[in-house]
Amino acid sequence: MTQTETAKGERIAKVLARAGLCSRREAERWVADGRVAVDGKTLTSPATTVSQASRITVDGRPLPRQQPTRLWRYHKPAGLVTSHRDERARATVFDNLPQSLPRVISVGRLDLNSEGLLLLTNDGALARHLEHPSTGWARRYRVRVHGRVDPDALAALAKGVTISGIRYGAIEAMLDRRQGGNAWLTMTLREGKNREVRRVCEHLGLAVTRLIRTAYGPFQLGNLARGAVAEIPGKVLREQLGAWGREHLYADRRGPA
Repeated sequence: MTQTETAKGERIAKVLARAGLCSRREAERWVADGRVAVDGKTLTSPATTVSQASRITVDGRPLPRQQPTRLWRYHKPAGLVTSHRDERARATVFDNLPQSLPRVISVGRLDLNSEGLLLLTNDGALARHLEHPSTGWARRYRVRVHGRVDPDALAALAKGVTISGIRYGAIEAMLDRRQGGNAWLTMTLREGKNREVRRVCEHLGLAVTRLIRTAYGPFQLGNLARGAVAEIPGKVLREQLGAWGREHLYADRRGPA
């Protein structure tokens, strides 16, 4: 916890997520199932606030020592679900990560048929920060579409567009090249709403046949091999996060990351 959070305390779900045990939503379920105790008392509400002095246990075991905040680039292949568990028993991103990684969560999602850069972290607070539009980080995609591309319609996306009552913010869209009835586009957006690129393309009469995320903020897919993971150095992460990082990141107190 930061100094401010130490004084005010944090909700138990956030503490469990930051410890790398689960997501906030999962933590709330654990509390409801009676698996979490604070100072020897089983919790009944996920709204409980705890401090650094609180003795927290899950299934009778104390929380592990909080690990330094870390962030990885992952080249997600198509055909994997971005979820820890899938009700239809499909293969997930987390089933296919190297066993050497600690428990991680994704920064946002890529849908089943999308591929490319997916950021992973062991810190739930960092994931939420990077997902939030206020961070201002752009997501860039290469998109293969089938259909007739209207350059004027692409340019108009810079003003935003409303589709089925949902407002999508400004999107930078460029036609890279045509290949018969197909074309490659580059699209850059900052909100990252659910299936935003596919829905916008469908609105323009274009069918997406391949969708690759190539950048998330300052972090690039580059030549990272499909299925590979590469850690972003702690120094680079802190530089990119600026004041927010100095306030919120949990660093290794034994030395610089």
